[in-house]
Amino acid sequence: MIPYGKQNITEEDIQAVSKALKGDFLTQGPTILEFEKAFADYIGCKYAVAVSNGTAALHLSTLALGVSKGQKIITTPITFAASANCVRYCDGEVVFSDIDSKTYLLDVGKVEALLKAVPKGTYNGIIPVDFAGNAVNLEAFRKLADEYNLWIIEDACHAPGGYFIDSKGQKQNCGNGNFADLAIFSFHPVKHIATGEGGMITTNDESLYKKLLELRTHGITRDVNVFKNSNDFATGQRTSENDNFPGWYMEMQTLGYNYRFTDFQAALGISQLSRANQGLERRKEIAKKYESAFANKDFIKGQSGFVDGHAYHLYVIEVENRVGLYNYLRENKIFAQIHYIPCHLMPYYRDLGWNESDMPNTEMYYKHCISLPMYPTLTEQEQEFVINTIQKFYE
Repeated sequence: MIPYGKQNITEEDIQAVSKALKGDFLTQGPTILEFEKAFADYIGCKYAVAVSNGTAALHLSTLALGVSKGQKIITTPITFAASANCVRYCDGEVVFSDIDSKTYLLDVGKVEALLKAVPKGTYNGIIPVDFAGNAVNLEAFRKLADEYNLWIIEDACHAPGGYFIDSKGQKQNCGNGNFADLAIFSFHPVKHIATGEGGMITTNDESLYKKLLELRTHGITRDVNVFKNSNDFATGQRTSENDNFPGWYMEMQTLGYNYRFTDFQAALGISQLSRANQGLERRKEIAKKYESAFANKDFIKGQSGFVDGHAYHLYVIEVENRVGLYNYLRENKIFAQIHYIPCHLMPYYRDLGWNESDMPNTEMYYKHCISLPMYPTLTEQEQEFVINTIQKFYE
């Protein structure tokens, strides 16, 4: 069986998790902070907050940025539903904007047209997605965001290690916080770094970082500098102004969630992170081979072309007779996948007023897209079998 994605767990990973399980902390221990610091260094940002999954990362990000009823947030329809749902969790309104038919990313020109069509202040934020691992040009989105007073959450779940080149010729890593207020990552088993479940939020904004830490753990803080109750209340007796708060004391100051990460997941994350670059290079090798194999083939309707800054979580092609190919591959034990059913045409969002033909580029893409096997342990022989099977189907 050849799946579209697959985790790679090594003996070093197992030893790291075993060591954590034998340690003093299963959760809320020092390994989590160690992983956060290591991940922030890898991405090139100041702060990182580990959470229970990528969806939790999105939810906490929208909460930290104050999304509320009546606010309108723009995102792409070609993404996993969580990229849009996080806005709905906060009672905000999701506004989908179409993709660029060549990159499959949120089209900055179409977003600009949306913003220009209404008074400033109509929209509050943008959630661009580094779909398949292809890095969004966040410099262009930041320019728009500044003009219209919008925040940006970069959904980089597919793109640790990905980057784009800015107008000064500088490499800008996905999630580095130079253009987006917050960025989020996922550690689901098919992602570059796997911890079973898990996610990360990155930022360069210290105030957002502190807010995220509080929201991650029930809205509770142990920071004596922000306590609102008095020492007298905390101790249960009359105290001096200079007395310290007792060691047990904490305050719930806002409504938060239990979106915590565990130490044994963090141990696995640190181990996986140590070979992230190696995995990324292997993904690029696989992508180059697919590019070469399918170049100028009549049955290929769309192919983005190899991009060095692409993190290649997915390798997507557009083909004729997609359903026939999908079924034929499964008959041959190749489990390709479709990414994604357009969010705006899910029944939930249809009920909110979205319809077919609202996003023509997205809907045309969906009719033809298929994601081929893409993971570092895919062997050359397995990839050859995938390529040959596809060519055989069309011949």
